[in-house]
Amino acid sequence: MAVDDTQEIFRTKVNLETAQIAWKDLQRFFASGAAVHVSDDLDLVEVAYQMSRDNTDLIQEWMVTGKLGKVSDEQAAAWFETDSLVWAVVVSPWVLVQPSGKLQ
Repeated sequence: MAVDDTQEIFRTKVNLETAQIAWKDLQRFFASGAAVHVSDDLDLVEVAYQMSRDNTDLIQEWMVTGKLGKVSDEQAAAWFETDSLVWAVVVSPWVLVQPSGKLQ
């Protein structure tokens, strides 16, 4: 199997593990410091893939530009108050979250 095929299979696997969930259901991960906010302009699956591959240069770039980082208290409170939904995927020990909307 070619390297490109292996990478594509892994990205597909990550995509299948991504789910929309109420932010309120992720409070324990936030409380433990494991919730990581992914900017809307990044692809959540690609971020998960790069983190799983320890691409520290790219991860550091995202962090420096504010596109990736631990969920702030302000973000968490706003999402909680508005019953926000987030897209989430686990890249152990982290739970990557990206806002997606409001519960109906």
